[in-house]
Amino acid sequence: MNHTMYWRERRLLQIAVVIGASVPIIAGGAGMIFGTAMLSDTADRSLDSHIRYLSGLLFAIGMSFWAAVPSIETKTSLMRLLTFLVVTGGFARLADAIFAGMPPTPMLSALGMELIVTPFFCWWQSRIAGLQT
Repeated sequence: MNHTMYWRERRLLQIAVVIGASVPIIAGGAGMIFGTAMLSDTADRSLDSHIRYLSGLLFAIGMSFWAAVPSIETKTSLMRLLTFLVVTGGFARLADAIFAGMPPTPMLSALGMELIVTPFFCWWQSRIAGLQT
């Protein structure tokens, strides 16, 4: 791959990660602010606290992906760690879908991000890292 193509593909990856990481940042931010109110009008306080906590983690994961963007070609370890966290959560969501029934469409979209898009970004980052000149 020539130098120009490398930088073009690197830039495309950076843009894709910024857009992809916006999903957990927005969803996590909404969960931190609204808690269970974004799901229903009534909820138990423990559930609300748990939703806000997990939303904070989701937000932090998205921000960590953003932190990798400026020098993404050197962030293989970070990308792999973040991908491991996201895929682990995705497997938990998949188990819920198998054992408890299909979730609503937004949750299926999240599952796609967790088990398809995020591993793809990780693979793409590893590819770019291997092409460094």
